[in-house]
Amino acid sequence: MQQIIVIGGGVVGLTSAWWLAEAGYKVSLLERAPEVGSGASYGNGGQLSYRYVSPLADEGVPLKAVQWLFQENGPLRFRPEADLRQYRWLASFLAHCRADINRRTTAKLLELGELSRNAMKQLEVSIPLEEFNWRDAGKLVVYRSRDIFEKAAARAGAGQVWSPADCAAREPALAAAEHLLAGGIYNGGEAVADCHAFCLALAGRLRAHPNFQGFVHGEARGLRAENGRITGIETDNGLLQADSYVLAAGIQSRTLSDTVGIHLPLYPLKGYSLSAPIRLDDVAPEISVTDFERKVLYARIGDRLRVAAMVDLVGEDLRHDPKRVDSLTRQVRETMPRAADYSQVSVWAGLRPATPSSAPIIGASPYRNLWLNVGQGPLGFTFACGSASLLADLVQGKAPPFALDGLTLAN
Repeated sequence: MQQIIVIGGGVVGLTSAWWLAEAGYKVSLLERAPEVGSGASYGNGGQLSYRYVSPLADEGVPLKAVQWLFQENGPLRFRPEADLRQYRWLASFLAHCRADINRRTTAKLLELGELSRNAMKQLEVSIPLEEFNWRDAGKLVVYRSRDIFEKAAARAGAGQVWSPADCAAREPALAAAEHLLAGGIYNGGEAVADCHAFCLALAGRLRAHPNFQGFVHGEARGLRAENGRITGIETDNGLLQADSYVLAAGIQSRTLSDTVGIHLPLYPLKGYSLSAPIRLDDVAPEISVTDFERKVLYARIGDRLRVAAMVDLVGEDLRHDPKRVDSLTRQVRETMPRAADYSQVSVWAGLRPATPSSAPIIGASPYRNLWLNVGQGPLGFTFACGSASLLADLVQGKAPPFALDGLTLAN
């Protein structure tokens, strides 16, 4: 039976290991942190937005980005690096900022989103949903600009178009912000959950799986290659070897792939989240809410309010910027002043590994025994199960359920 090592213990690596073990492979997982799900999977927004998958790159975004840079509470920050990877990524991102490219990518991500929704349902047999606070909350995107809202409403599709009064009535947490809103668009069937708790639950099921060979804790420092094959992973604990390898190590994937001449078009989009306890008399949102213009996400996860926001292009810097934290806290207090105990806020920052197109890279690499599952960006939790399902099909030589144009390294 073929032995596979998955590199990376975040939600994408864990789901990859699960689907490969289910497919009959002997699987080990290499993770550098003491606990799985400790990186970008730890404190993310928690939204499982299978239908709301619009890529960051779109027509008009470059102009908006310039405007955001000069806004005190703007969702974007940029700090130039002495790293050519930043400029290559930005150049490619700008090239993707076209309406036709955005439409094609969105269509492909919707297919991946639907696959992910169905794949998550498969896990319900093994992992009860309550173990990771999963809720079918629905998703409400609220708009502050009348012009932007009317354009969104015109293409809302199956979504319900709500007035500001509707938004406040159906989601009382927005009552204080009703006068600031132009309206909202609601879609049912979207969920929220605790990604870190999901990772821990899945890790527990993996340990009990007959095909899982165990977790290996160590720092991957590079890959070895010879004659078109990967021959091992260099770690701080020595060389690890298997028949095949899966690279699913978040932003570290670009550094590891560089060691064998594969230059992955990944860049870390730094994001922040706040988590605050919900008291008995708080009015926390029951619906998953996205503030469109401010790019702020609100989700009730268990007994806490999770607020996630911001895209900082600052390299692999995980330090908390007090100005960014204060800015986000002010926006949250203004929009949902009675939703949680903001005096007890915990702050988190994570690096979301994104491609210029916002489409992940899944499948084969230039080495015949190295597989890729990277680049899910801010939608890592949303796409994890679908990406893992696709990967397992490809490793087995099965035809994927839909064409993968735009989702492979070649594209």
